Amino acid sequence: MILITGGAGFIGSNTNRCLNALGYRTLVFDNFSKGSKKAVENTPFIEGDLRDRKQLKSLFENHDIQAVMHFAALTDVGESCTNPQLYFDVNAEGSLNLLEAMIASGVKQIIFSSTAAVYGHPEKQPIKETDTISPINPYGQSKWEVEKMLKELSDKKVITATSFRYFNAAGGDPEGRQKNYKNEENNLIPLILRAIKNNTPLSVYGDDWPTSDGTCVRDYIHVEDLALAHILALKERASDTYNLGNGSGFSVKEVIQAAENALNRPIKWKAGPKRAGDPPVLVADSTKAQEKLKWKPKFPGLEKMILDAWRALP
Repeated sequence: MILITGGAGFIGSNTNRCLNALGYRTLVFDNFSKGSKKAVENTPFIEGDLRDRKQLKSLFENHDIQAVMHFAALTDVGESCTNPQLYFDVNAEGSLNLLEAMIASGVKQIIFSSTAAVYGHPEKQPIKETDTISPINPYGQSKWEVEKMLKELSDKKVITATSFRYFNAAGGDPEGRQKNYKNEENNLIPLILRAIKNNTPLSVYGDDWPTSDGTCVRDYIHVEDLALAHILALKERASDTYNLGNGSGFSVKEVIQAAENALNRPIKWKAGPKRAGDPPVLVADSTKAQEKLKWKPKFPGLEKMILDAWRALP
């Protein structure tokens, strides 16, 4: 059985769907603060919190868990800057609690959702895993703290740990079977889709960044491709850290244009204030994952990601 923490959220629920389709038995652990029970209605789940050490201990004692996929986390960069302690409590301390319960029960493998935010303001693009780690917000710092824990434990051969540094996850079930319930992230594509659905103007985080058109540049990766990487790591059973992105950067304006093309409708937008803790450009070099895990994105097209995300709206 695979334990999926945060398995009711956007990436966790889509990975759970992919695992189930391949015949894996899964158990979701989620507090449903960001995810929805509708996303796991066909999967066994336990409602709980990573900060509850007693509950985690019981969870591992009472279920035959072979490996953990750890998605559960708070992920809002801006919120992390206004409430950093909460992010360290949930993301770092919560992960430590999970690791303690996991190790005590003899579970040896974990696959962790990290983030490109650990790089802060990168010195060069695209970013390699060996580039400088220098998070500029508490969200990125909290994820880096977990990476360091995992590295120490894997170096000591206590566990096998894979850390995936996601770039910008997008999309949805390519076949349209599963909805992205409660997908309320403040990432660009969900913001665009909500603006269209609600017929409200889109506000973007600044238009005076040091980029070619003044808006932030990001590397977008389809959630189905993220799920595939997790399954490959599950089979690989080797400790390592990988970037997961497509290797192409798109500005906010370019994403808006792609959404207009994909959905055939105009999008009204305006520039709002910059978001605290945002770097201007983040683009991945994912060569390592492609070479070692034999991972290759199946859905690299931005318009496909937008269409799949649109179809997955509840």
